[in-house]
Amino acid sequence: MKEFKNKNQSQNRVIILLYIILVGIGLIWLFPAIWMFLTSFKTQVQTFQIPPVWIFKPVFENYNDLFTASSINKYFYNSLIITTFSTAVCLFLGSLAAFSLTRFRIKRKDDIAFWMLSTRMFPPIASAIPIYLLLKQFQLLDTHLGLIVVYLSLNLGFATWMMRGFFNDLPVAIEESAMIDGCSRYSVFFRIVLPLSAPGMAATAILCFIFAWNEFLFALLFTGRTAKTMPVVLSGYITETGIRWGALTAASVLTAAPTILLAIIAQRYIIRGLTLGAVK
Repeated sequence: MKEFKNKNQSQNRVIILLYIILVGIGLIWLFPAIWMFLTSFKTQVQTFQIPPVWIFKPVFENYNDLFTASSINKYFYNSLIITTFSTAVCLFLGSLAAFSLTRFRIKRKDDIAFWMLSTRMFPPIASAIPIYLLLKQFQLLDTHLGLIVVYLSLNLGFATWMMRGFFNDLPVAIEESAMIDGCSRYSVFFRIVLPLSAPGMAATAILCFIFAWNEFLFALLFTGRTAKTMPVVLSGYITETGIRWGALTAASVLTAAPTILLAIIAQRYIIRGLTLGAVK
């Protein structure tokens, strides 16, 4: 009996030690985000104070200046509109393409799927000039539609590859049973396949959303004042005279908020989606 108690105590100590290690790693990983959040509520003097101030009275001066002295609302809505529309269209078209590659007899469809994924491996800077010329030809520079098309082309192959893996794990017998009952291919896809693939779609959507939301290069090259997005705005706080840390951290918190909120809302589906098909 005593040996059993000693064994349980040693196991509990190991578990507590593992939790302490995990919490320590988590704090180290979250330290930049925590520091950014705290700095956004500091005054300019507190920001540069050495040693750093950890306990202080928060002020909202940085956020007040951010919303009153700049067009941050416009740029935030630009990012939200461009990212949301590009993600939605990318998810829709990617699901259709992935379903076709998994259910129809297409020659060398594995090679086609890999070619679509390879578009993510292509260095974006190498395609900047051709894309710029195309957007200029169609008068899409500094427009929402122009960036939506660019982000759609960047993420469509990735979304197709992701959804293809999820559709492969769905049993074909369910679709065949529905077709015997009178459902068409479109009915099977929209009424059966998509609901069953909701976790995979959530995981794909959040990744495409993050890719588009954080994209900086094309947003910098193809926009001016009308369709400027938040990543480009953040770079504007780094000036020749110095870095405006208060405004920069406040704008960074505002920029990070949608992705964090979306990840929290879709957390359950994301975990199921990323683990779907891992164990058969």
